[in-house]
Amino acid sequence: MAYRLTIEPLGETLEVDDGQTILDAALRKGIYLPHACCHGLCATCKIDVLEGEIDHGDASSFALMDFERDEGKALACCATLQSDVAISAELEADPDALSIPVRDSIGKVSRLESLTPTIKGVFIELEQPLRFQAGQYVNLTIPGERFARPFSLANVPGGNSIELNVRIVPGGVGTGYVHQKLKVGDTVRLSGPYGRFFVRRSARVPMIFMAGGSGLSSPRSMILELLGEGCPFPIILVYGQRTRDELYYHDEFLELAAQHPGFSYVPALSHEPQDSDWSGFRGFVHQAAQAHFGGDFRGHKAYLCGPPLMIDACITTLMQGRLFERDIYTEKFISSADAQQARSPLFKNV
Repeated sequence: MAYRLTIEPLGETLEVDDGQTILDAALRKGIYLPHACCHGLCATCKIDVLEGEIDHGDASSFALMDFERDEGKALACCATLQSDVAISAELEADPDALSIPVRDSIGKVSRLESLTPTIKGVFIELEQPLRFQAGQYVNLTIPGERFARPFSLANVPGGNSIELNVRIVPGGVGTGYVHQKLKVGDTVRLSGPYGRFFVRRSARVPMIFMAGGSGLSSPRSMILELLGEGCPFPIILVYGQRTRDELYYHDEFLELAAQHPGFSYVPALSHEPQDSDWSGFRGFVHQAAQAHFGGDFRGHKAYLCGPPLMIDACITTLMQGRLFERDIYTEKFISSADAQQARSPLFKNV
């Protein structure tokens, strides 16, 4: 049985299928509600239920406490409707955001490439083109698993082909499936696009991209699109890995820097052996950025993608260098362990 959902302050009303979550229903209509983990762990999608009855589903008691439930709060990623419902959500208009409804897609794996010893490139040909903004991600269905896994899109938007860069996580069911079981020719199912990580073109200022590990995926998509459009503003990528054999797409970015005077590339290795022939920066991403800019980041927009610890260190460095919250955008996927950690008091959106 379908119920009607009204979303305030938009005043939008939509039908929600039986068992469909509030978040899924909204995203599939092209209505963005703030969210992150999508599994009831991080509380990013917390909403107020103004009228009607809902089922809280698998919402964590840490992310949604008992007194909050009594006050009429819910997590949009878990809550399902038990009647017609009206909710209120914190919605921020963004002139650079495209309203793209989430949809399901089917494709076949056309190529698998070992980009590094721990990161695999997964190339998929979809039955239909997937419209997305550079920087967004998709949820990949893992056979036999209840929850899909999020992976950023590493290619430029347009066409039927997409690329995912997947780092193996010890004990990780999703990444283990991709690295150990997925084969060329396999049919895959995914949904998307998701995420609020995209270039704020209307700002018309220089851009800093800071990435670590397989967090290079989103910045690569964004940078390739910007350079392809002939972006008139300076762009710099600061990318960190532990050792040289983990530094992927290195030659591509060196070539792009040589071709485009407005693009700079700063690779950084944190654990490269001292006796190697590496002549680039030795240290972490935030340290490389601090050294390159002399600790002054004013007049830029910063886009951060990577492990939570890297992002937190970069935020601290950027803010110490006089770049503030309104100029910093992040993308990081929240695991159950991450969700139990307190959020930084310096950055309320992380």
